[in-house]
Amino acid sequence: MAPSDEDREAPLVLPHRMTGGVTRPRYQLPVEALVSTTADEATLPTLLPEHQRICRLCHEPTAIARISEQLAIPLGVARILVADLAEAGLVAIHHPPSNPT
Repeated sequence: MAPSDEDREAPLVLPHRMTGGVTRPRYQLPVEALVSTTADEATLPTLLPEHQRICRLCHEPTAIARISEQLAIPLGVARILVADLAEAGLVAIHHPPSNPT
């Protein structure tokens, strides 16, 4: 089967290239955790393209699962990229309330 025009236009970026070879986030982030950007618009051009896309997507609180879906990246990659941004102070993580057992 020949690749479609759409396949030819979309560059293939391997997940480990997006994360700089990191395979696990620095801390665990639940898929339902909400992420909102704290980055100034002037800072965005200095970031990696994937980090820019996350910051632009998260002007309103957005679940990590939704980030993965919207950017068409694996959930594990989304978690790593969000953790990187949080460590740099460019996004805020809003953890869901824990359920008492």
